[in-house]
Formats: sequence, C-alpha cells, structure tokens
Amino acid sequence: MSGGRDSVALLHWLIDCGYKKLVVCHLNHQLRGRASNADARFVEKLAANCGVDFTTESVNIRAVATKTKMSIEAAARDMRYKFFARVAKRRNCRTIFLGHHADDVAETFLINLFRGSGTTGLAAMGDVSNRRVDNVHLTIVRPFLAVWRSEIDRFVRAHRLKFREDASNQDLAPLRNRIRHRVIPYLEKALGRNIRQAVWRAAMIAAEEEAWIETQLTDSIAAELSPGKMRDLPIALQRRQILNWLRGQNIGNVGFDVVENVRALLDRNSQLARVNLPQDRHVRRRAKKIFIE
Repeated sequence: MSGGRDSVALLHWLIDCGYKKLVVCHLNHQLRGRASNADARFVEKLAANCGVDFTTESVNIRAVATKTKMSIEAAARDMRYKFFARVAKRRNCRTIFLGHHADDVAETFLINLFRGSGTTGLAAMGDVSNRRVDNVHLTIVRPFLAVWRSEIDRFVRAHRLKFREDASNQDLAPLRNRIRHRVIPYLEKALGRNIRQAVWRAAMIAAEEEAWIETQLTDSIAAELSPGKMRDLPIALQRRQILNWLRGQNIGNVGFDVVENVRALLDRNSQLARVNLPQDRHVRRRAKKIFIE
C-alpha cells in the first residue's frame, strides 16, 4: 500500500470485513526523497496499529525506467508486481488486494481510447483476475471498482482516517493526472454532465464482451498457428487469437499494427512471408504454418 487515502481505506475496510491474516506491502519508489521515506514509516506504523504484518522493499524506479526505457509509471507498476510476487512466494499467500476504484476505471478507459487501443485495452480491469509474475501465480482482487473516489473520501472522513497526501498527484506531467485534472473536468464542463458514470459503464460492458470472446479462442501457447483454420474465424477473433498467441510466446509491446501485420500472413495470395516483432524476433509463414523465430 502507498499510504494514500485509497489504500488506507482499503486496509480498514478489509479489517472491518473480518480479514485478519493480512500482510501490508509497501514498495518505496525513491521518487520523492524524504517524502518517500516518510510514506514508508507511515505505512509501517499504520500496519502496527492495525495489528497486521508489514513488509517493505526499496527500488530506484527512476533508474529502472531509464534502464528499461519505460515510463516512470510503467516501471513503478512492473516493480510493484514483482515485489508482490516475491512476498507472495515467501509468505505463501497468493491473493493480492488492490485499491483501484471506479474513477481509475474511467481514467484508464480514456487513456487507452486516446492511445488507439481496441476493446482489449478499453475493457475495465477485473474485480478478480489472475496474473503470473516471475512464475508466481497471483489472484488480484479489486473490491472498490464500483466505488467512486468521492465515496472513499466520505469513508475516510467518517472514520477519521489519516493518510499520506502525495504531492505528485497534482503534477500534470503524467498522462493520468492530465486526464484526471484537465480532460475529464473540461469534457464535463463542455457537455454539461458528469461523464464518469457513462465512461465507467462502457468499460464494464467492454470487459464483459472481452470475457465472452476469450471463451471462443483456442490454445494461445501453441508454438504454431494454422493459416487455414485462422481464415475460417471472423476478423475480430483472428485479431484476438493472434494477440493471445503472441503474448503466449512472450512477445511484449504487441499493438494493433503488429497484430494486423501478422494477420496479413493469413492471406494465401500475399507475397509477405515474414513480419518483424519487438525484441528482434520474427513471425514467419512457411509450409502452411505460422511460427516465431
């Protein structure tokens, strides 16, 4: 937990629900100097006051982002999940509770929409989902996805809960903060209505449709694809099957253009026989098979 209002509210809510064997996990991102260290001390004290276990690690996220050529936000998210996986393996607990809420769903939808994502990116995060990190299977539970930030604020005030205010949340450099503080308020003013509920609903509908599409797909970890069988699928399923197949082969940064380039290999009249992938790998079509080399 960060020590912010969302994670503090989540911890107290879980305790109110009767959860006892909790481990509060705090990753110090080292992004805010003394303030980051103060966050860690606050969370440690909070865990002690609540009578739950506490574990922490520290990572220079800025250095990680530079080395991996990722954004600060992406590097922080990646390091947090790796941290969760280490703690889960060490403590033999595989369920991770996260404090994402309804405003996060709406903001993420708009971010991915503006980036050109398809329905996979537009779908809301699941209230319960599974994720494999460093060969550790994690069950991710997000109980606040239908709870708005304003409701969390009321809960915090009603229970007089103390929390850490992260000044970087007001920094307009990160895209999410610009969406939160500039784009959504502007759209609401221009349209004369609260758009958050409508955006949240669209994300939830996309998630339900995505879940159905997943049931229509075949094994994503197969080493090869059959162009003949793939041609019989509707285009939407072709794209999804290719996306899942590439991810199953540990190909990262798979965008629409990559999927479409691979899908072009299905055309029996196409002269294209090889598609470049990230990480200096390739998809090749040969002898009525599509495979990665």
